[in-house]
Amino acid sequence: MKRHLRKIAALLILVVLAGILAGCGSGTEKKARIVRIGHNQSTNHPTHIALAAFQDFINEKLGDKYRVEVYPNELLGSQNNMVQLTQTGAIDFCVASNAILDTFSKNYEIFNLPYLFASQEAYEHVMDDPAVTGPIFESTKEAGFSAVTWLDAGTRNFYTVSKAIETPADLKGMKIRVQQSPINVEMMKLLGGSATPMGFGEVYTALQSKIIDGAENNELALTDNGHGDVCKFYSYDMHQMIPDILIGNNAFLDGLTAEDRAIFEEGFQLINKVQREKWSESVEAAKTKAQNEQNVQFFYPDTKPFEEACKPLHQSVLQKNPGLQATYDAIQKYNQEFPSTGK
Repeated sequence: MKRHLRKIAALLILVVLAGILAGCGSGTEKKARIVRIGHNQSTNHPTHIALAAFQDFINEKLGDKYRVEVYPNELLGSQNNMVQLTQTGAIDFCVASNAILDTFSKNYEIFNLPYLFASQEAYEHVMDDPAVTGPIFESTKEAGFSAVTWLDAGTRNFYTVSKAIETPADLKGMKIRVQQSPINVEMMKLLGGSATPMGFGEVYTALQSKIIDGAENNELALTDNGHGDVCKFYSYDMHQMIPDILIGNNAFLDGLTAEDRAIFEEGFQLINKVQREKWSESVEAAKTKAQNEQNVQFFYPDTKPFEEACKPLHQSVLQKNPGLQATYDAIQKYNQEFPSTGK
């Protein structure tokens, strides 16, 4: 019911905003063009803080032409809905999970591979290298949108209601929420668990009602989204480092003047900088809060058995999608340059 009401509210917001925009052309005074950005996180999340910084930056630099408005907490619908709205231009930007984007371009599949990056340093160097990410970010142009920057979403780990996950065998018979991606479903199969794909906004209720036994995400899900109120065991198996992606409607981006586009590009860099700075701070704060206020226990299992179990997935994905091989090879070079230093 809540999800249904959210969708209705989102549609009402868009109708009102559309009316405002339509009214802009009726007078002699030219109104600033509203630029709408949607995401599914709380206002305390690093993503929202970064987007708010972008909002202030654009409104200060181009406030006579554009007014940025940021909508958190799925106010404009689920991520799937927001991506569709960005496609059509009903909204201009949204933050999308990699799992959603790989349904539009198989190039994004590469980031869903478990244990793809050897270290945080390798991950960051890959994501900051336009020679690696550029073709991926532009691969959805035919769908009507492109990536404009990436956001750090940390490492994804298992958290559960009834017991800690310390070996792959502990996942046997457990229903674990995963992102809606075939690779994530196959990953859970290899690890011995049962994958339950669902939207992020549905996870808390599913955990509370015991429809699922656990989920996998970063530490902020425990605190910002309340999952630590239900799940008391968080295990650092570190199976994925998957970026979130800010996408923009191509018609809007292509319609900017060269001067305005340069300012927007500067703003996208600001989003990336602020979000990454706030991320590490927020993770430490989330761990402290989860331990002290939600009584969550943190576990640090040996990741090697998990990694070994997932290895076949790399080869099977590359065989099905050989176009990923060059990107995969480029990532391996960074892995060699920035190997794991252990825990």
